[in-house]
Amino acid sequence: MDTLLLRRLGAFGVLALAIAAFAFANVQLQRIPAKRVSLELQVALPWFLQVMMAGGDRYLAAELAAVRALVSSVEALDPDRVKVLAQVQSDVAFLNPAHEDNYYTATAILPWEGQVDAAQNILLKAMQARPFDELPAYYYAFNVYHFHKNPDEGAQWLLKAADRARSVDNRIALQNMAARWFEAGNEPTVAIGIIEAMAESVKHSAFRDYLLQRVARLRALEALTQATRRFITDLGRKPATLSELVAHRYIEAIPEDPFGFGFELGADGEPVLLNRPKGKRQ
Repeated sequence: MDTLLLRRLGAFGVLALAIAAFAFANVQLQRIPAKRVSLELQVALPWFLQVMMAGGDRYLAAELAAVRALVSSVEALDPDRVKVLAQVQSDVAFLNPAHEDNYYTATAILPWEGQVDAAQNILLKAMQARPFDELPAYYYAFNVYHFHKNPDEGAQWLLKAADRARSVDNRIALQNMAARWFEAGNEPTVAIGIIEAMAESVKHSAFRDYLLQRVARLRALEALTQATRRFITDLGRKPATLSELVAHRYIEAIPEDPFGFGFELGADGEPVLLNRPKGKRQ
């Protein structure tokens, strides 16, 4: 009888905990002001509540969260929605770090929207959970190269990816790329090649369209960068604005940004991408 009573008390305790968790989440949701974001990414629920909602199966919870992130619109992410997306995908990496779609989509979206650290943490977890897969280390290396502006460290991560390569050809290609990175600076062409390769391999059509828009954006940045360097070489000074490139006929027109945010000159005089409309930058 004592054993049965203890079991009943234990079941009651679990039920009470679930009710308390639901009540806590409901209160937190009510405190969040309404925002114009998609229904898929209004809020990131606590991971333990996600597991409860999935019947206690952490892998099912991870799958549901990954689908939630994938089906959301990726054409124009505002900063609030990007933060929620980063949290959702970080939760997936905690619940199931080996989830392939999660690290793949996180790589393609998060760092480009200012969430580099979140993307890197997701990739690190994927590396630990998928020792047979060279891609997490490869994407981690690219983020170090492109976003942290550190070709040497990026090349070192590339060599780690090469050690995991499943074919001799891939291993040689990664080693050769590492050699070039040790010698090269940060160029848009590197990003273009990687994202084009990703676009060719994805099955989700909306996600492929997003990647191709990202490629078009980088090609526009590359054209502006080359025009700026010719301007500096010929005139011996940096342009004050991008419009000067057009005025001096180094480029026919400032390219359109498929995402609608545009470009500007950075502090070093090089063109940079804007990740939100002018006047709304944090």
